[in-house]
Amino acid sequence: MFYFLDAGAAKAFGTEMARSYVERMPPNVALTEKQFTSKSKHTIEKMSVQIATHKQQNKLNLYKVAQMANAFKWTLKDAGYADDYID
Repeated sequence: MFYFLDAGAAKAFGTEMARSYVERMPPNVALTEKQFTSKSKHTIEKMSVQIATHKQQNKLNLYKVAQMANAFKWTLKDAGYADDYID
């Protein structure tokens, strides 16, 4: 039962993914729309691979996914991204 509520690894992964995103897509860098689109597409593709690998290696339930997403969101918020962008 307690394994169901142990979301420490999921939170750590969410934070790691957000930090990776911040490194690749800094919030205060001015990019043209074309540059932003290209860079964000490449970043999301890389992150998708990491997420798929994590999902295969770890059993995630709804609670853990929510904790992971929350950690991702708050790390981006702390990095200075606008609320509209994060949502």
